[in-house]
Formats: sequence, C-alpha cells, structure tokens
Amino acid sequence: MSGSQFQGRIVSLLPSATEMVFALGLEDRLVAVTHECDFPAAARKLPVLVKPALALEGLSQADIDTAVSARLHEGGSLYEIDETMLIDLAPDLILAQNLCQVCAPSGHELSRALTRLPKEPQVLWMSPRNLAGVRANLEDLAAATTCLAQGESLLADWELRLQAVAERAARIKSRPRVFCMEWLDPVYCPGHWIPEMVRLAGGEAVLGREGAESVRIDWGDVCAQRPEILILMPCGYTLAQGREIVGSLAQYSGWSDLPAVRDGQVWLVDANAYFARPGPRLIEGIELLSHLFAGGPFAGPADACERLAL
Repeated sequence: MSGSQFQGRIVSLLPSATEMVFALGLEDRLVAVTHECDFPAAARKLPVLVKPALALEGLSQADIDTAVSARLHEGGSLYEIDETMLIDLAPDLILAQNLCQVCAPSGHELSRALTRLPKEPQVLWMSPRNLAGVRANLEDLAAATTCLAQGESLLADWELRLQAVAERAARIKSRPRVFCMEWLDPVYCPGHWIPEMVRLAGGEAVLGREGAESVRIDWGDVCAQRPEILILMPCGYTLAQGREIVGSLAQYSGWSDLPAVRDGQVWLVDANAYFARPGPRLIEGIELLSHLFAGGPFAGPADACERLAL
C-alpha cells in the first residue's frame, strides 16, 4: 500500500535505500536496484542496474581484502553501472551514497553516468555515519517523495522500540565489554553506527570508532581488551555465509584465553540484515544486541544469530 502521491521513477544504488523505499510504501515507484538488493524478497524481481566489477565469489576474506585494496589503490571502481539501462529508465530520483567505496557505487561512478542522461534527475545522497544520519536519510526520502506521514510513523515506532531497549539496558548491573568484528581476516574494528548500537543496547564497544570508519587493527589489540562478548558481523555476509568463514578463528593466538570464548559468549549474526546496511532494520539489530546483553525477548527471526563454540 502506498502512502504517497509521488509519481516519479526511483532508482536505488544501495540496499539500505531500497529497504527504505519499501518501508515507505513506494515500491511501485522503484524501477531498478543493485545486485545486492535482496530485501524484501520483492526487490529481487526488479531490474539490476549495478553489478560488481570484481569476481570475489569463493575467495577468502584475506584474498577479498587484498583484491579490493588493490583495485581502490589503482583508482578503479568496485561497481559497474549499466548506463544504457539508466538512460532507458529515465529516473526522476536516484538514491546514492558517498560513504563507502566498498559498500555501493560512490559519487564518482554516478557522476560519470549522469552526464549521459538527457534529463538530470534529483539525486538524494545517503551517507550516514551514525543513527541520527540514518533517521535523517529516511526523513529526506519521505520529504522528496511526499511521504511524510509514513516516515513519521516509522520513526515514531523506532523511538518506542528504543525506549524499551533503554529500559532493559538500565537494568544491566555492569556493562559487558563487547567487541564487534566487522571483518575477520584481517581484523577490522567496529565503526560508524555499530558502536552506538552497542552502547544503546547496554554494552561497551571496545575498540569502537563511533561515527568514524572501521579500520584494520591487530588481533593482539583485541586480546588486550579481553572482551566479555564477541560478536562476529563480517560486512556483507549473511548468517549462512558467515558460518563458512568463522572456523579459522580458533587458530588465532590467545583465542581460547578470551573471556568471551571461555564463557560461551561468541555470537555470529546476520550482518547484512541487521548491522551493515544503514536502513530500517538497524532497530532490529539494536534489539538483537539488547537480547544478547540483557536477555528478554527478541521478535526477529530465529536465524538472526547463533552462539558459536569454536
């Protein structure tokens, strides 16, 4: 059901924006997405405008990191926009980002494609660094598509759910020391909105860079922090994909000495669904963290996370 009179054609160049479009009831206006836009299921049926420029499937995390770093160092792009399709679609609104060259096409790729369009569309940039930025993106999209009431309703629901999380967090006697691993080999610390999500749920995000980029760190730095809860959230991975790469962690120096490992508090989560994409489902990610830190209910799917014994 659409709550908007917006009649323009929307193209989404990032999965989180696609999720916002559907959440606002604008799916009938969406004419193309990226190869990674897989939620909700209906998004998978739309024309794919963006595809990867590198063949990374089947590579290890170390090899992916090497290939991506080399490509970016050479000034190359990780994505290809089908410019012929873009011209044929003649979009009125393009949803894009300039936050991460690895996550989706950035301004460089889009600027080149725009020069070929006969009519310049409106471009809505979605490059949040924290939860406030995610909210602002949703508000901007709602305003651009005259969908203000639906946007306000979604954000009001967010606030109610955050209040419930805050009440549970207030009952935690001692905030657990939490390390969220955004990449496993090499190790990346949590950045952008992830440390904020941990804090809201009642934990302390050790080595977190709230509002800043996730960066490579030494595994020894993680061991030195002695995290009580370890959450594996490899960026771009679903829960099933994550299962395939976590086995090597038990070989890391000092792994068995970590309090999180000794106490059975190592968790694998669906990073794609609830953490990596700055979209509507981040609230479920916060609720999932609250469930892990403070107990209580989690209304999300059973395959959102699983406890690991490595």
